[in-house]
Amino acid sequence: MNEEQIAYYLYFAALLFSAGIFVVLTKRSAIFVLIGVELILNGANVVLATFSQYDPNLNGQIFAIFAVVLTVCEVSIALAILLNIYRKSKSSNLDELTEVGN
Repeated sequence: MNEEQIAYYLYFAALLFSAGIFVVLTKRSAIFVLIGVELILNGANVVLATFSQYDPNLNGQIFAIFAVVLTVCEVSIALAILLNIYRKSKSSNLDELTEVGN
């Protein structure tokens, strides 16, 4: 992999990361915030996989796969929590939620 290809992967990772930060900071729906967090984590995984090309043990790729598995677990738990919040408050807008209990 030459330097030009690495630069493309890093630009792509920066685009994913920036888009995730933008979504997290601007959207008020809890679903969109979760999507933004996923974009941030995927940007970090692209960087890990890109730089693991120089590691003979491929530790970066293994760590990226582990991060994807943890992300899937995090999303399933967060969606379960959001479904319970929506069931009680009839809204997924983060600005409208004042109490989680009750």
